[in-house]
Amino acid sequence: MTNVSNIPNSAPTVVTRFAPSPTGLLHLGTYRTAIFSYLFAKKHNGKFVLRIEDTDRERSKKEFEDNILRSLKWIGLDHDVFVRQSENVARHRAVLEQMIATGHAYVSKEASKDGSGIIKEIVRFKNPNINVTFTDIIKGEVTVHTADLGDFVLAKNLSEPLFHLAVVVDDFDEGVTHVIRGDDHVSNTPRHILIQRAIGAPTPTYAHLPLVLGLDKQKLSKRRGARALSDYQEGGYLAEAILNMVALIGWNPGTEQELFTHDELIDNFTLERVQKSAGVFNPEKLEWINREHTKRMSHEEQAVMLDAFMPTRIKELPLYVQKRDRIHSLLIERIGHFGELRDMAESG
Repeated sequence: MTNVSNIPNSAPTVVTRFAPSPTGLLHLGTYRTAIFSYLFAKKHNGKFVLRIEDTDRERSKKEFEDNILRSLKWIGLDHDVFVRQSENVARHRAVLEQMIATGHAYVSKEASKDGSGIIKEIVRFKNPNINVTFTDIIKGEVTVHTADLGDFVLAKNLSEPLFHLAVVVDDFDEGVTHVIRGDDHVSNTPRHILIQRAIGAPTPTYAHLPLVLGLDKQKLSKRRGARALSDYQEGGYLAEAILNMVALIGWNPGTEQELFTHDELIDNFTLERVQKSAGVFNPEKLEWINREHTKRMSHEEQAVMLDAFMPTRIKELPLYVQKRDRIHSLLIERIGHFGELRDMAESG
């Protein structure tokens, strides 16, 4: 297997992407994909694409897109290219028409599943029923016989492409060389490779990340304590600490180092060091990492954060005004994140 950490200078520019759907607030575990994709691209002086997959017209909301953009900017993941998938619908339709013309896809008249009796014309891929093998950087060699996939659906109609078609076309057009995504997409990869071959697109290198679990060893989810990045920002956590903590979920540098700056993560990151088993998010470790990053801040930076999160009624107390610096020093030693100031004020 090629060591992707030592890509030769003659190799094409590395391009990765993070492709969230703006249908809700993304939790911390989801952003790990963005972090790994960003770090890998920057490690190799490549490009990081942010693609908002907003073709679900009913569920996609501008407020969720805005939250994604703010959250990525907050933790320092600046994208090089920004794309909205909905703007590519004409291109998707052209590819569907091309696939139908070449016999790789066909229009299928089928009764609606809602029992209405309405006949819909959906577009299906004509499955060649072959073995598809790909080498995953993390999982190794994977072989799937595509007969089990059937003639899978590409689009509800020519103007409404579904995930499999849209993601392959967009990756192709954006020059994505490495697809870093969650383990739940492994089963989709053979479909995507079939589509790539049908439209003459190169197959990118895949790296499927194991799950992120909570301390209960269950998949991290909104129902199991997962929080949006904006919740952590509003709770007084440092962006550097969140970036540091999430990068360590399922990855290690091969050394004893646990505290990293943004640039140190770029320098040290390799996909080969991503573990094959699920990673665990430990809230207590986050508190420790956040506390350590807080100690690294200058006195002035600490003061700005303390004043920002200190309730006004406390800041107006004569004792606080007189002994502000001393109080600040004591608080820095006690808190794990700045949002605790509010809790302390309320309990006191």
